[in-house]
Amino acid sequence: MSGLTMGSNGLRPLNMTSPKDLCDLLGGSRVINKILIANNGIAAVKCMRSIRRWSYEMFRQEHTIKFVAMVTPEDMKANAEYIRYADHYVNVQGGPSHMNYSNCELILDIAKRFLVEAVWAGWGHASENPKLPELLHRHGIIFIGPSEQAMWALGDKIASTIIAQSANVPTLPWSGSHLKFDWNEEDHENIHVPMDLYEKACVTDAKEGVEIASRIGFPVMIKASEGGGGKGIRKATNRDEFETFFRQVNF
Repeated sequence: MSGLTMGSNGLRPLNMTSPKDLCDLLGGSRVINKILIANNGIAAVKCMRSIRRWSYEMFRQEHTIKFVAMVTPEDMKANAEYIRYADHYVNVQGGPSHMNYSNCELILDIAKRFLVEAVWAGWGHASENPKLPELLHRHGIIFIGPSEQAMWALGDKIASTIIAQSANVPTLPWSGSHLKFDWNEEDHENIHVPMDLYEKACVTDAKEGVEIASRIGFPVMIKASEGGGGKGIRKATNRDEFETFFRQVNF
């Protein structure tokens, strides 16, 4: 039987029953049948719910794509909702995020062991670490998210600010205000901040930081390059505060 039927996603072939059918229809080269959910909590729930709903609307069955979930002892003890949505789960070490959901090597190891085609990291944890898509790409696994190049260029606060300045976008005074690099329109898909330029923008000790802060003028904000969600940030109103807060942020 062939023909078209109307769904919430628009017209779809009546005989399309799997991701492979969709991939063939759209001329794709890789089929995703199994995804590792490298996250927990509401992020994992929303991801699996959304894909299940899309799968039903597209193929008239919810489980065309299988999910592998990572589960810590804390998640298991709390009977976390996301575990029930997974087709398989793997027990991982509990404790801080770097021991589990932020551990790129662990995520890669699980992805390889469970033969998933793709990894979804959501938000938080390892989702903003360019090392994760880089590792996965190296082993032929799809990262559902931006490339490591885009993540590095725009996710890193220092690199992204240098890119903005190089495009003549106004920025607040900071330790790298004087730094720019040459680029043209043809480079827009592969913009890369040279490492030597990046390092010139970094402040590595309190003494250097005090000198730069004095030039900018107090109060200043001390911000860790890899800090996120309000972490690694301090407001200093004078030289003494700067030295104290710099050591805290740089720890």
